[in-house]
Amino acid sequence: MIDLIHDYWRAFLWSDNTHWSGVAITMWLLVSSIGLGFIFSIPLAVARVSKNKFIAWPVWFYTYVFRGTPLYVQLLLFYSGVYSLDVVHDVHALNVFFREGINCTILAFALNTCAYTTEIFAGAIKATPYGEIEAARAYGMSRFTALRRVIIPSALRRALPSYSNEVILMLHATTVAFTATVPDILKVARDANAATYKTFQAYGIAALLYLSITFVLVWLFRRAEARWLAHLQPRKH
Repeated sequence: MIDLIHDYWRAFLWSDNTHWSGVAITMWLLVSSIGLGFIFSIPLAVARVSKNKFIAWPVWFYTYVFRGTPLYVQLLLFYSGVYSLDVVHDVHALNVFFREGINCTILAFALNTCAYTTEIFAGAIKATPYGEIEAARAYGMSRFTALRRVIIPSALRRALPSYSNEVILMLHATTVAFTATVPDILKVARDANAATYKTFQAYGIAALLYLSITFVLVWLFRRAEARWLAHLQPRKH
């Protein structure tokens, strides 16, 4: 165990100007995919709850496809399938983008988590108390202003518990990144196992690292819930 840590601690933890550690790669995959997914999911969630079926239906179809197929298959499709298309090779920008495994991985992860997050936020928007909408109208707000200043902020706060689960699931889902030769935590553990045959120790270290990151994420979301959902908690007498 000590020998394995001595030989591979840099690969797991150390980053410099020429090398990113497994933890750094894993966090980059998580933050970039979650960030992109969050940004695009908000307008998509608004479109998802639209009464206009020509706006809502394409969003429903997108979320249905990405929630209905395994992330592993989606990653293979972007990493191996898309790059085999002639149009990708003919367009220089596409060729450069899809040639890098980490780009394909972030794209697949972002589209996947965006689909789930869209449904989470759409459900929260639908569950907005009618009194809040009536209050916005009473202040003379337009529908767009009410969405921007009342409905969406309220929905995002109430969606925090469900969204925290999605972020943690996305962290665990990054373990499929090795399929695209991305050197994340699991890829480093697999390399350590292949070199030393110390299977339990190699994957045990990976499990502890994932557990530590999960603990930090849970703590951060609990703090966020305590701050932004305090008004929903029963008052103590």
